[in-house]
Amino acid sequence: MENEKEPIELEEIESQLDSEEKVEQAKEFVEERLWVKLEKVGKKLSFARDLLALYQYMTDGKVSWHRKAIVVAALVYFVVPIDAVPDLAPLVGYMDDLGVVTAVLKFLGSELIPYYEKD
Repeated sequence: MENEKEPIELEEIESQLDSEEKVEQAKEFVEERLWVKLEKVGKKLSFARDLLALYQYMTDGKVSWHRKAIVVAALVYFVVPIDAVPDLAPLVGYMDDLGVVTAVLKFLGSELIPYYEKD
């Protein structure tokens, strides 16, 4: 996932998460990188709290791997530095990440409310 040269599409990531084992591997990938990225840019992002709620959801053992796959794909998209709009561009570089996170938040809706209360 991290050696890709082309911009990463969310659908491409999701298509690779077609089993519980692959979702677990991607979850470990996210866990290794999410905190480093949030430490670096979290204070600048208006959606850092949403990322934390998605992380809580992703690590909840009660959530099915099918539902986790959607969240894992979005978080992989966030932590991988090569995406549609490079994160190096100030503010604009995170607009695509915000779009992906917003789409997942809208898809999961009220299912995420308890995960905001955990932080």
